[in-house]
Amino acid sequence: MGWGDVEFPNVSLAARPDTCFGVVNLSTSLNETQKKAIASPWFSTAFGLIGLCSNLFALYVLLSSSRKLTSRSRSSFLVFLCGLVVTDFMGLLVTASVIIPYHFIKFNWAEVDPGCHLCNFLGFSMVFFGQCPLLLGATMAGERFFGINHPFSRSTSISKRRAWSIVGMVWGFSCLLGLLPVLGLGRYTLQYPGSWCFLTLLPDTGNAIFCLLFALLGIFSVVLSFIFNTVSVVTLCRVYHDRESVQRRRDSEVEMMVQLVGIMIIATICWMPLLIFIIQTILQQLPAGERARTLPTETQKLLLIYIRMVTWNQILDPWVYILFRRAVLQRVHPGLRARPSLLSLYPVLNPSLHRKLAQEARLQ
Repeated sequence: MGWGDVEFPNVSLAARPDTCFGVVNLSTSLNETQKKAIASPWFSTAFGLIGLCSNLFALYVLLSSSRKLTSRSRSSFLVFLCGLVVTDFMGLLVTASVIIPYHFIKFNWAEVDPGCHLCNFLGFSMVFFGQCPLLLGATMAGERFFGINHPFSRSTSISKRRAWSIVGMVWGFSCLLGLLPVLGLGRYTLQYPGSWCFLTLLPDTGNAIFCLLFALLGIFSVVLSFIFNTVSVVTLCRVYHDRESVQRRRDSEVEMMVQLVGIMIIATICWMPLLIFIIQTILQQLPAGERARTLPTETQKLLLIYIRMVTWNQILDPWVYILFRRAVLQRVHPGLRARPSLLSLYPVLNPSLHRKLAQEARLQ
């Protein structure tokens, strides 16, 4: 995602509603102090570098951990985490490559991008790299849900290759979603204060459908993650309070669930205000229909605030894995070293199956 912090393009473009420049009223007068508060190139640069370095560090830790693992369930989970970190890193890198140079060069959007190609690319990037983490979070929650509640089902065992295939499918689906405005459903437009492009919050049919699709899909992903993670946590709590399971210990389920819950909480805090705001804005403007040509100034400013909140999701996600690894948790709380295995959910097993599961547990 990006930062909505730059100077204003040619305000005469606001009179062209048929272009990507005509939706936002960029002629709002701001004094120099307000402009500096909105557009600080050094703040945005530092903000972007922190996010990029955080994701690079998390990726290094993930790759180091994956080489030491023999557990298939843990390996597939790390693949999903790696996909999430790569997505967050690329999202920051791609959007920063447009926005940060704008801070220093101060190019004119109308001269550089008269055909709105750069705006479409930036809008696509915002949607693609925004929707991917939400869908990956729901995918990870679903994988852990079936892995915890159906641990003996062969179909729930995911190899690294299949896990990467699922990540690729999520990327592909998000790419198709981001291309819809380019294909004619809705459009990407320059947003207040003139530094970034995003979907258009106007009530005409194409824009309304695309905005609602984007917001409802994001909310569905967050709600689905919440349901899967809640059931998984309840299942694990049942296991760990089973007196017959004292002799069988495993830490990995708790570690993965702590990380998943952390990712879900961050996504909910950062994303839900924006998604609800998009739906609320579209529904409130529906009576105006085609007559609405520009967004109210207050709506523009609120959208900027919510987008800044969303950007924090890409910065905080890698720290969930960095800080909530088993090694870190055990240093903070040594009592977390031992945890019961999911085998305790099924005390009566076929002897051959029991031996197989016991062998897998030793490998972990």
